[in-house]
Parts: sequence; C-alpha cells; structure tokens
Amino acid sequence: MYGNKKMKSDEKTEEKSTTKSSGKLSDKQKADLKKHMDKLEMSTSEKKSHRMKMMAQMRKGKSLKKAHSAIMEK
Repeated sequence: MYGNKKMKSDEKTEEKSTTKSSGKLSDKQKADLKKHMDKLEMSTSEKKSHRMKMMAQMRKGKSLKKAHSAIMEK
C-alpha cells in the first residue's frame, strides 16, 4: 500500500524535472529585447521600468512587438 504511493510521488518528481519552465525568456527573446532597449531614448529609470514591463509581457507569451504596443497603450 505505501509502496504504491511512493512510486506515484517519484513519478511526479520525474515529470516536473523534465518539463521546461515557462517563466523564463529564451535566448532569442533576450537578444531581441536587448536590441529593442538599445534603440530607445529614455532615462535610465524609464528604461528599467520599460524593460521590466516588457519582460513580464513576454513571459506571458506575447511577442516583442505586441508587448511593446500593449505597454505604450497604457
């Protein structure tokens, strides 16, 4: 009885370790965001705020263009 429960918990940990975290940006997204930030003419504090907002939107799955337009609409 206890042995079966232990096997199930082991299976769950194996599934978690093989799945990719969706909360991180890919290398391509990071590079695209860097290029985008280099083009902007803002103060340092404005750039930091803009970058953090962009990263939050991109983690949700939005493209760079869609994330930027969503932020600039606000």
